[in-house]
Amino acid sequence: MGATLGLSVGLCVRPQTEPPDLRFPVETIIIFRIGSLGDTVVALPCFHQVARKFSNSQRILVTDMPASTKAASVESVLGRGDLIDGVIYFPPPPRKIRDFMELRAQILELKANTLIYIADRNIFSTLRDLYFFWSCGIRHVIGAPVRRDLRRPRVDPETGETEHEAVRLARCLAPLGPIDLNDREFWDLGLQPSETAAADTSLAPLDGTRFVAINTGGKVQSKDWGNDNWMALLRLMSVQYSSLSLVFVGSADEFDRSAELAAAWPGQTLNLCGCLTPRESAAAMKQAVLFIGHDSGPMHLAAAVGIPCVALFGNFNRPKWWHPMGQGHRIIHNMQGVREITPGEVYAAVCSSIAEKSEQVNSPVLDVVSESRLLRAK
Repeated sequence: MGATLGLSVGLCVRPQTEPPDLRFPVETIIIFRIGSLGDTVVALPCFHQVARKFSNSQRILVTDMPASTKAASVESVLGRGDLIDGVIYFPPPPRKIRDFMELRAQILELKANTLIYIADRNIFSTLRDLYFFWSCGIRHVIGAPVRRDLRRPRVDPETGETEHEAVRLARCLAPLGPIDLNDREFWDLGLQPSETAAADTSLAPLDGTRFVAINTGGKVQSKDWGNDNWMALLRLMSVQYSSLSLVFVGSADEFDRSAELAAAWPGQTLNLCGCLTPRESAAAMKQAVLFIGHDSGPMHLAAAVGIPCVALFGNFNRPKWWHPMGQGHRIIHNMQGVREITPGEVYAAVCSSIAEKSEQVNSPVLDVVSESRLLRAK
């Protein structure tokens, strides 16, 4: 590939342990990353590593425009300034030749020579992307998962556990040096005072009461636990934890569903679905006792700001691959389907997490391996 296109693809031409090759004069670099909220949060350590290694460069993100209002853009998660200096969007499918020509013109204008490739793509899409960026004048590529071992997470042959996506992405950027996923700084969202103030204003009706953050959404139906299970869980929780408030977070189309669930809670509730940006939601959840939710973007945001999660997973992804990073999480992963998880199992995890929080034994340091329970996993 490199000889054909005249590209220097970092992960194909030198060992992963070799330090980054900084001989290339870089003034502007392109970062290619597509995906929505959860994908972006999981890639946070990669963006931090790029910012550290290219601190004197202008870092321009090339990413896709969300196809629906439910999906959050990469920029809405990363913000601007600390990790990226600008964004070039390309439209959602179906795309026309004109769209690619306009995108190419914008990239050519930057006169960038280096591409940081942070994407989850098959080999055909990866090679197509590399050819496109080569046509934009890019001659140095770091991170493109040309090798099969880099495109998919590794599976431990003894335990059957799947490598976390954050670990796979870190392997892809190995030419830039090691990324310590246990280092909290690599998960820092760099929340701005205005975002924290917006979160504080939204939480003001709670008058300082402790609260549990909840997200019942998700873009995939097979990840949905179902309203009947959520109602049953809230009934169980209300016996012992009615003094806690519930704060529902998520997209605007989750507002009505959250309102229905909130009506069943005997204590105070606050429905913030659609009211805050992803970063403002993170600032709000940072003050929570606990997060409860599906495999979703808000779950990853909660984990990034250090909040313990009770996270529900079904058979959509293999165990561990997309689990929240960090200590103190209670992960209930049932490979027979998320609907097979019982409210009693989730309630037990909630009780355990709240008790641990009350004892203040949480460590502020993120672990690569979260506490997990793989129930009836096949």
